[in-house]
Amino acid sequence: MTRQPLQIALIKGDGIGVDVCDAALAVADAALARLGGFELRYREIAAGAAYYREHGRDIEPGGEEAAGDADAIFLGAIGLPAVRHADGTEISPHLRLRDRFGLYAGVRPVKAYPNAPQRLADPRAAEIDLVILRESTEGLFYSAAVHGRGEVIDDREARDVLRITRATTEKLHRFGFELARKRKARGSRGRLTCVDKANVFASMAFFRKIYDEIAVDYPDIERDYNYVDAQALDLVRRPWDFDVLVTENMFGDILSDLAGGLVGGMGMAACGEIGDENGLFQPAHGSAPDIMGQDAANPLAAILSAALMLDYLADKASLPALADAADAIEAAVARGFGDRLLRPREFGGDMGTRAVTRVVLDCL
Repeated sequence: MTRQPLQIALIKGDGIGVDVCDAALAVADAALARLGGFELRYREIAAGAAYYREHGRDIEPGGEEAAGDADAIFLGAIGLPAVRHADGTEISPHLRLRDRFGLYAGVRPVKAYPNAPQRLADPRAAEIDLVILRESTEGLFYSAAVHGRGEVIDDREARDVLRITRATTEKLHRFGFELARKRKARGSRGRLTCVDKANVFASMAFFRKIYDEIAVDYPDIERDYNYVDAQALDLVRRPWDFDVLVTENMFGDILSDLAGGLVGGMGMAACGEIGDENGLFQPAHGSAPDIMGQDAANPLAAILSAALMLDYLADKASLPALADAADAIEAAVARGFGDRLLRPREFGGDMGTRAVTRVVLDCL
């Protein structure tokens, strides 16, 4: 039985965004073809720094509305070093999309694959399998979500607002506990660590207070706490002890890059940003314009982000088979590394974007 195609808003963006989008969606389409009866239909939306340079705006007319109407949004990368606003900040329509559609739950999986680079000598590093859940609409990025919220006063001081609201934080913590419960059903330890700076900032004490209130509804999930500076240390010292970490926006941004480095690099950093009605999926790396179009980018972060998108669509569209397709992509990547078939240039190997993508397709 052929179903109505799922509609995907596709923003390839800048730099290697084009390369990794093409790779990721080829893999997603192949995984769905194995199931039969499922199809993704793409509506490409022009956006990014290059578009801003040509048109004076960062997304095509009607682009935001089209993104919101889709079943999911897939984004490659945004930004070019030489293209900035007058105040020096980057062109960032994706931050505005997070704000507009309330994409509060930034899901950043961190997983060690066999034979992929492991930066820690301890053999337990092979067991790293955690998720950083980054609140993605508030925190210190509240000022950046809409250009101009931050202010520079008379060229003598600058101010950015850190905002934590009860409404969003309750949803974030509940999402975190549900994610820990879902992972526990698959064999993880069932622990949610609240990462904050509650010993110093009232906003962070508020963040932790709400965590404790929501935790009462999840007696099956272990509570855990860490200050963000100690958490950075522990991600180097004992990352294998963690399951799901829930954090403020800026803290999650920094910690997820640190954690990505433990399992190879940003070329493995998948990301989903999920709200009540919409979801945006993208590799967490930058646009790397210096290697754009050279068949050099590692597409695995984008490919794994496509798997996150299919898992999200399985729930949103009540199509459990899509979760099987997501699992198949994850298994294909694991098999590729396990059989020593995947050798991305990012890790000193001899494979560019197309070769890595071919291996994943073959492993499907």
